[in-house]
Amino acid sequence: MGLQQLQILRTDASGMPLEWIGYQESAKFHHLGMVAYACGTPLCVLHGGYSAKTGLRSTIEVNSIIATYGHSRQQNAPHHNYVPPLNNPALFRRDNHFCMYCGSHFSHADLSRDHITPLSQGGLDSWNNVITACKRCNNHKAGRTPEQAGMQLLAVPFTPTHAEYIYLQGRRILSDQMEFLRAHFPRRSPLHQRLGLSLDSVFQMR
Repeated sequence: MGLQQLQILRTDASGMPLEWIGYQESAKFHHLGMVAYACGTPLCVLHGGYSAKTGLRSTIEVNSIIATYGHSRQQNAPHHNYVPPLNNPALFRRDNHFCMYCGSHFSHADLSRDHITPLSQGGLDSWNNVITACKRCNNHKAGRTPEQAGMQLLAVPFTPTHAEYIYLQGRRILSDQMEFLRAHFPRRSPLHQRLGLSLDSVFQMR
């Protein structure tokens, strides 16, 4: 994995997940003395300039998780009433890229956002009213509710918490980062069951 692909999980000093940052931002926090502690896997060592006094070269070890003083760019993100912005990549990942009507797994390009209660019938474009659907099922359902279309909804939608949303935004999440994030998921989070499971397995556990 190249340096540009590295994702470092940034938390606040108490260990609350805040956001994903790159290795350059991580180095900046180290340089500014804003890192409370680092944990997780050492990813790389960055080399800086040489000291005129000692002749030694400065180095910064970049870890997979760093705790920092200060806040994220989304100042109110960690609050309990935080609702993450709705977008298709996060939605599809929330539903594990399964169509919530036919139960099949699809690539991102073959999926779509379906409103359970259609917008034309007063439904909202919100996490609790949208699910991942393949384009075929979405076209068949059209402007109807699942009941009106005679279609069964296979899983109940939910609004991710901030920690869950950080997971949904991640690209290549390392095992230690995943373990850290899962510790901050609600106990009854559907993601505990969905991670690493097939859709049939998820339904059997419901």
